[in-house]
Amino acid sequence: MGIKDQFQDKANDLAGKAKGAMGSEKEEASERASQARDDAQERGSQAEEESRERSAKPQDETQRAAQEQQDKFNQDYDA
Repeated sequence: MGIKDQFQDKANDLAGKAKGAMGSEKEEASERASQARDDAQERGSQAEEESRERSAKPQDETQRAAQEQQDKFNQDYDA
């Protein structure tokens, strides 16, 4: 085996290692992007649920206040 062949083999080995490293880096980046999308979707779902809960509270409070007023009116009327 000549020196040229040795250098060619070494170059091929290094090229293979570089491709493997790039593949794992791409895979890791894809994994991170997927995780980020999942996290963003979960945060969006949580925010939507919190928003629904907050919008329901004023309605409940409004109904409660209306019922209190009705009860007060009924007490006044009965007396």
